Amino acid sequence: MWRRGNWTSGFGERFAQYDTKLKQALTNRNSIWIHAVSVGEVGICSQLIRALEPRLPNIKLVVSTTTTTGMGELRKKLPTNVSKIYYPVDRRSYVARAQALIKPEAIVLVEAEIWPNFIWRAQQQRIPLFLVNARLSERSYRGYKRFGFIFRPLFAAFAGVGAQNESDAARLRELGFRPEAIRVTGSMKFDAALASDKRTINVPTLLLQAGAKVCSPVLVCGSTHDGEESLICEMFLRLRQKFPDLFLVLVPRHAERTKDVTRDLAKCGVKHVLRSELTGKLSDKSTPADAHCLLVNTTGELKSFYEHATLVFVGKSLTAQGGQNPIEPGALGKPMIFGPNMQNFADVTRAFLERDGAVQAADAAALEIAVDDLLSNPERRQQLGRNAHDVVQENLGAIDRTLDMILNGINGRGLYVAPKK
Repeated sequence: MWRRGNWTSGFGERFAQYDTKLKQALTNRNSIWIHAVSVGEVGICSQLIRALEPRLPNIKLVVSTTTTTGMGELRKKLPTNVSKIYYPVDRRSYVARAQALIKPEAIVLVEAEIWPNFIWRAQQQRIPLFLVNARLSERSYRGYKRFGFIFRPLFAAFAGVGAQNESDAARLRELGFRPEAIRVTGSMKFDAALASDKRTINVPTLLLQAGAKVCSPVLVCGSTHDGEESLICEMFLRLRQKFPDLFLVLVPRHAERTKDVTRDLAKCGVKHVLRSELTGKLSDKSTPADAHCLLVNTTGELKSFYEHATLVFVGKSLTAQGGQNPIEPGALGKPMIFGPNMQNFADVTRAFLERDGAVQAADAAALEIAVDDLLSNPERRQQLGRNAHDVVQENLGAIDRTLDMILNGINGRGLYVAPKK
């Protein structure tokens, strides 16, 4: 919290100290509590809520998040009738206070947030627990298995678990989740990637303000991590010798790294401008910046830049482990490249590669060769984009399957469930 900043806002909520507005909103209302850790889970959560609301019209929805960036996205994407709070620190007194106030009829955790005190308290109160869009990294799997004496009783308490694929489902069963509670629902990220974003920005104008030409090819590097920006900048300068109009858009995964990335850009000699310095509006008096790179130091805008990319690089895959979500550029039909480290999206990555919907580079040298090749070959870019879009279309429906799992799990608690339209 200290590193990311803005931690004082809502600080009391982290210790289950809530204002009277929330208390009044919950008075005489049945509620469901949904937890989305940060920005990535918020997109999924927003789509799930849109599916839940018409089926549970009398239910008050409360959504929690852990990070300030996640809270910012919740406020942008969800209406005011959905209450938004910070998730309490996992200590018994705070957890008990939060659950006593909200009195949820069910708790829905998105992806992989397992907090023992929170779950123990829910068990004691006989609150149905659901884990949706569940996935397990190799590190998490080893950790849960090592401390099975703690986690197996927790996992057995879940009323429903929506696994992204059969491989995750098998691991979940091995870790102690009840086989009858597990459903292979698919990845909700495919559905979330197709959702329209109410917040629109004028990316073409921003690019012109930053110094790009009207017909400049645009390389968008999304969700980059430490070490990747330097390699990308060096590659970019070499590629500009062959593609002099090439324009770079860098979108670090964490905006608080702006100073570090700015330092990397200056060291490499890449002229850049910050997204926060641009208005997105052109006027007769405006003069474009003399830059070759736009550094996006804002949150929630990556998808908008993907829409206008000539080519996409998916970050956290070259110098860091895990990878970031390749589904968004795929849903937009954009040609994309990622590095060797896509462990957190192994099955999704495999689907794109098997259908020739993406290119995987083994290292920085291979990345440069792949970017060069695709910038030189528009027909190849179009084919990659079409194939990626097809993969996304074929994997839709996870939100509907997840919704059915939740509604079946709360059946018998006396809640009114509207018929499906």
